[in-house]
Amino acid sequence: MSLQRIQKELRLLVPLLFYFFLAMPLNAQTIIQRIDSILTYRYYKANIDTNYITRPKTKWTIKTRLNLSGTKIEAEGIDNNTHFMSRMKADYKMTLSLGVSYLGFSLNLSLNPAKLMGKYHDYELNFNSYGKRFGFDIIYQDAKNFTGWHESDGKERIELPADILNVKTLNVNAYYAFNSRHFSYPAAFSQSYIQRRSAGSFMLAFSCQGQNGTLSGDQKLEYKMTNIGIGGGYGYNYVPAQGWLLHLSALPTFIVYSNTSMTFNDTEVPLHYHFPEVIITGRGAIVRQMRKSFFGLSMIFNFTNVGNKEDLTIHNIRWHLRTFYGFRF
Repeated sequence: MSLQRIQKELRLLVPLLFYFFLAMPLNAQTIIQRIDSILTYRYYKANIDTNYITRPKTKWTIKTRLNLSGTKIEAEGIDNNTHFMSRMKADYKMTLSLGVSYLGFSLNLSLNPAKLMGKYHDYELNFNSYGKRFGFDIIYQDAKNFTGWHESDGKERIELPADILNVKTLNVNAYYAFNSRHFSYPAAFSQSYIQRRSAGSFMLAFSCQGQNGTLSGDQKLEYKMTNIGIGGGYGYNYVPAQGWLLHLSALPTFIVYSNTSMTFNDTEVPLHYHFPEVIITGRGAIVRQMRKSFFGLSMIFNFTNVGNKEDLTIHNIRWHLRTFYGFRF
């Protein structure tokens, strides 16, 4: 049989096989197997240097987490030539969560014991996605349990009880890692990758914060704040020994758009932009990887500074601490 004849028959056979494959009835098991094959290929097909980064060899991961977070708002300025300061802090929030991950797709369930017992009345929603090149955090909080104090020069400090300050806050923080072939954010925060050797990366950063606060009392005070920041920073994964990972990163962004106003007794007072206004996101983690299990500690810190002390400056401080344990199979 000539080579030309073989090529001709192959050209006829391939379309027939493709048609037969499409026409073949699919049962549930066949569909699941095909989906699994696609997900497996997608999971392990990554443009990485495996001398530095690898994927876990197993498909399933189960992880338990204990989360603790806190929020603080600070204000300082001058009113009628009198210097004043205010500090308000929300109750700490603690949640317990259980997560299941299959080839990078995760489902998590969180419970707040204090909320179940009626001792915590705030609302908070956290959503994050950490990819090897791009990732983000989205945090929404509706907090009413702030307590703190206010003082002015020459006057006695005033203690501010709970339920007089209501603050709704939306924070969005995103990153883009340039050296994603050697440096992995997920290795530190989602454990969907494993960092084998030390590496760092310069990063682009984007931050956005929207906030609406209302202070009730003898005189009503309301402020609205919208800030968008662009910047960059650096992250480093240090591997001191096999199975260990220490992560540290700082991503400062300079606010390029700011719209902040304050309404005092139905009178709106705009707060003008004052350079430099910044949103800073810092992250840290310690991870111990074993054969089929891992555990560790991670932290995210957000700091926002707007305004100036000669008029009014507002600091927003938020931190999130997480301990975790997981195993793979």
